[in-house]
Amino acid sequence: MARSLVTATLAAALAFASAAFAQDGYPNRPIRLVVPQSAGSGSDVVARMLSEKLSQDLGQSVLVDNRAGANGIIGTAFVAKQPADGYTVLLAGVSQLSFNQHLYKSLPYDPQKDLTYIAPVIDSPFVLVVSKNSGISTLASFIDKAKAKPGAVTFGSAGVGNSTHLAMEMIADKAGVKLTHVAYKGSGPALTAVIGGEVEAMVSVVGPALPQIAAGNVVPVAIVGQKRAHELPNVPTIKEAGLDVPPMPGWFALVGPANMDQKIVARLNASVQKFLTDPQVKQKLTSLYLEPATGSAAAVKQRALNDAKVWGEFIKRRGIQTS
Repeated sequence: MARSLVTATLAAALAFASAAFAQDGYPNRPIRLVVPQSAGSGSDVVARMLSEKLSQDLGQSVLVDNRAGANGIIGTAFVAKQPADGYTVLLAGVSQLSFNQHLYKSLPYDPQKDLTYIAPVIDSPFVLVVSKNSGISTLASFIDKAKAKPGAVTFGSAGVGNSTHLAMEMIADKAGVKLTHVAYKGSGPALTAVIGGEVEAMVSVVGPALPQIAAGNVVPVAIVGQKRAHELPNVPTIKEAGLDVPPMPGWFALVGPANMDQKIVARLNASVQKFLTDPQVKQKLTSLYLEPATGSAAAVKQRALNDAKVWGEFIKRRGIQTS
């Protein structure tokens, strides 16, 4: 009788401990994945793919929450102020994590102090394209034309301080030429302007530019990255073409509020790695002209620091600033 009582008591204790562990275990409720861009944007598409796979792996719903505006500042600042419990995370780009602190006089978050870096997610290559009627076919001819008539060569971008703007400013700086910037409300209108000959050039994400390159509407001059794009094997990198320009970073990473528990960070990082190495996911990302970016939390934090240093110094020297 006594032994039965002990056994029953032990079983009850184990059941209680198991229930307590389940209650305290992460995650035990839905996770909010904030995207600081609008629905339908490139990062939003990736976030929805990621949320589906994370939901399956973590056993809890991962819900996408779009909080667009101010070059990602609204969504990023929102996440920075949330509890550091792993239930609100952010798919942030290099602009939010490396550029904004140098572009804006006042930023409502510090990307190093107010955020926890969890995992890199994707990388997006860039390509310098020119109008088919510009008479430009190579990087050398682009530079020659810009030198012949300082300020006469125009380029479009998705807005002041956007990656498409900064990349071209860096090219102009390294080539020692003066270009005229025309800012548009998004990459789509800027690329349309190149197609129509309103401006002569643009640094575009490879994905949106590819159909226009294939149709002969724009001419690819150089990949603004460390390696050639798989889809454009005959287009040289900008260094191969003769200009020593740092790669334009186009990466996105998963981050959360500062001071997250490292066990939760490790759990989320492992889940992201599963997402990135899934054959179906890799195929889908490839079809979107995006590259999986596997790696550690420490590595992506260091990358953010490095890009902030390189591009921050450049932004300051060129006096580039948004309102």
